[in-house]
Amino acid sequence: MGNTPAYPQPPTDAPGSDADMTPTADHGEESYRGLGRLTDRVALITGGDSGIGRAVAIAFAREGADVAIGYLPDEEADADETVRWITAAGRRALKLPGDIRDEKHCSDMIERVFADLGTLDILVNNAAFQRTHERIDEFSTAEFDTTFKTNVYALFWLCRAALPRMAPGSAIINTASIQAYDPSPQLLAYAATKGAIVNFTKGLSHIAMKQGVRVNAVAPGPVWTPLIPSTMPPDQVRTFGQDTDFERAAQPVEIAPLFVFLASNEARFVTGEVYSATGGQTPY
Repeated sequence: MGNTPAYPQPPTDAPGSDADMTPTADHGEESYRGLGRLTDRVALITGGDSGIGRAVAIAFAREGADVAIGYLPDEEADADETVRWITAAGRRALKLPGDIRDEKHCSDMIERVFADLGTLDILVNNAAFQRTHERIDEFSTAEFDTTFKTNVYALFWLCRAALPRMAPGSAIINTASIQAYDPSPQLLAYAATKGAIVNFTKGLSHIAMKQGVRVNAVAPGPVWTPLIPSTMPPDQVRTFGQDTDFERAAQPVEIAPLFVFLASNEARFVTGEVYSATGGQTPY
């Protein structure tokens, strides 16, 4: 168990920045040690500038992969920090700023990865949008649309563009959530997208395996990322994750090894699965 931390975090503007977090998150900068499990592979990670995406980018690079990251242009400073860690691991990095709610941008991202890095072995659909509300009439149509465009449509567009060009042995990993199984009413739109991602993952896995590509998902519980202080009320932020058995939220570095496993040859008989790391909250 942890020390039941309270996060002395003032609200931040969405989409949030790692530099504005108190305390800052642990992405494995000083702790993750690679074992060569992804040597010379090429990965694309959406939302790779901070949070789980940055932790996965660092882990993948230290496992030997070249890494492209997608992120919003407003997150350039965080993206530069992620790139710094990728290149420090001796791997190539590719920055792909833009809004994944744009179908053409998603297609262009895949094109850029193949053009600049030569191939695509691992696609990680990790970027997400959320807002909290107490009443259903507080969820606007525009916000509901943004949530599904970011979390579900972009995932579909990226998979549709990438899968036909991915070689046997490649992997697609989608970030789901405990919200897919135990939805918080305040996260009505976000939780619904995570349920869709679990369903999409299982359906796509059957299509993708016909060409030898595995498709899986990771479903975290509470994780300390910029999404939290930029989208949740301050009182919820202060006690975030204290309802887990660990009495704290996970750090991004504690989620990254699941992505490494699912991307690696160690998971060669794993597809259509959802791996959770919920701090003991798993409801299934």
